[in-house]
Amino acid sequence: MQARDIFSLAYRSVTGNKLRTGLTVSIIALGITVLVGILTAIDSMKSSIYSSFASMGANSFSIRNRGMQLHMGDDGDKASKGNKNIKKVKKSNSNKMIRYPEAVAFRDRYKFPAIVSVSFQASGIATVYKDDKKTNPNVQVIGGDENYLEISNYEVAQGRNFNQLDVQSGRNVAILGQDVAQKLFGKDMKNVVNNTVRVGDIRYRVIGVLASKGSSKMMSADNVVITTVNNTRRIFDRPNASYQIGVSVKDIKQMDAAQGEAIGLFRIIRGLAITEEDNFELSKSDSIAEMLFSSLGKVNLFAIVIAFITLFGSAIGLMNIMLVSVAERTREIGVTKALGATSKVVRTQFLYEAIIISVMGGIIGVIMGMLLGNIVSALLKSSFIIPWLWILIGVSLCAAVGLVSGIYPAYKASKLDPIIALRYE
Repeated sequence: MQARDIFSLAYRSVTGNKLRTGLTVSIIALGITVLVGILTAIDSMKSSIYSSFASMGANSFSIRNRGMQLHMGDDGDKASKGNKNIKKVKKSNSNKMIRYPEAVAFRDRYKFPAIVSVSFQASGIATVYKDDKKTNPNVQVIGGDENYLEISNYEVAQGRNFNQLDVQSGRNVAILGQDVAQKLFGKDMKNVVNNTVRVGDIRYRVIGVLASKGSSKMMSADNVVITTVNNTRRIFDRPNASYQIGVSVKDIKQMDAAQGEAIGLFRIIRGLAITEEDNFELSKSDSIAEMLFSSLGKVNLFAIVIAFITLFGSAIGLMNIMLVSVAERTREIGVTKALGATSKVVRTQFLYEAIIISVMGGIIGVIMGMLLGNIVSALLKSSFIIPWLWILIGVSLCAAVGLVSGIYPAYKASKLDPIIALRYE
């Protein structure tokens, strides 16, 4: 018999017993749905994280207070314990804030070919008012200088950027993010520039509106009001205020050199001894994203383990069902052999049946998993993702499960004596 004929027999046998086939396909589909669904959702989250943390380009880095760094788990503590030669930080310096004079000194003394900006996170829970309209109390108020928009990858859609007079005088001027401008002035955003808004109790003249950076559920880069750093010093200053320094290197190939010079200069400004560790954090935006990805990697592993356990159970269930099928069809096998079918033909038919059931479960699982994963994409306002790699892996795993599960039942069926099989009742 030709392979096509054997496959046709196997397919008719599989579709002939719908209940048995449906239960087995459902078990296999569940495992693949978990695998593809979670991994597709994680890919969506990664895409959203990248867009959220892309406020600084690949050629930029920031200098922050050491206490602001992001820790994931206890990896940082383990690293510190494992390195016996690590420098010590004086307790008085361990979480020392970056003061404005230090940030300005760095900006004035940093001679590397780069753009430097000093900024301050004034508030993250501000409410902005315009007449009888107001925003939710979750607007970020950021103080920056004339270089802040460029380093933070913002573009001005209406109006202008800050000039030196704005920054030096600290007068009440502000640039609105898209979300804030639309909330207060409507989607057409007419007459926004040179109008006034109120941040808390302080009135500001609007000099510009930012172009949208593409908000996500993870973080909104458009829900901001940006004023000058000297204005935030005057209005939002607090005893523990810590400023941030942003550096954008003109040539990305010089990133390492720029970071090295920045660390050396800021150590001098902070008055650190050679034996002391840095009491500030130098970080790139994508390094924060990578920390989150390392945690998502654990979820990846968790999903794979669940899927493999489910597939292992599916393989055992499929093997049992195929063995039951051999017992039920003993007479059929005897007739097939009596008509001239060889042991190889019978063995191939049962292997095809097992593989067909597994691949059907895999295809259904891949489709369901992709749809479930892209629900997360829709919630995060990310693009629709088709995980071709996981689709290929999922279907291949199912084919392998069918092959492995069908070997023993197929071998048992092929060894049946046709005479004994024909006598079977």
